[in-house]
Amino acid sequence: MKTAYDLTARKRPVNLTLNEDLVAQARGMTDNLSGVVESLLADYVEHERQLRIAKAMTLEATIATWNDFNAKRGSFADEHSTL
Repeated sequence: MKTAYDLTARKRPVNLTLNEDLVAQARGMTDNLSGVVESLLADYVEHERQLRIAKAMTLEATIATWNDFNAKRGSFADEHSTL
């Protein structure tokens, strides 16, 4: 599976503020908390990327529909213009 980020990129420490009890429970479930968080973050980023693509496509389709309507029937403003 192709990823949307560089898997060979350098890893660096970051500061996060997380619930202490939640972190303790997660550490009890995995030996690699950083790996789990990185995997979840990658899923989140991909999900958000897909949402943004879907919104952009919806916007483009709406604009195309409006432009088509305007080309066929004209603008609503034309009927009420005083110019």
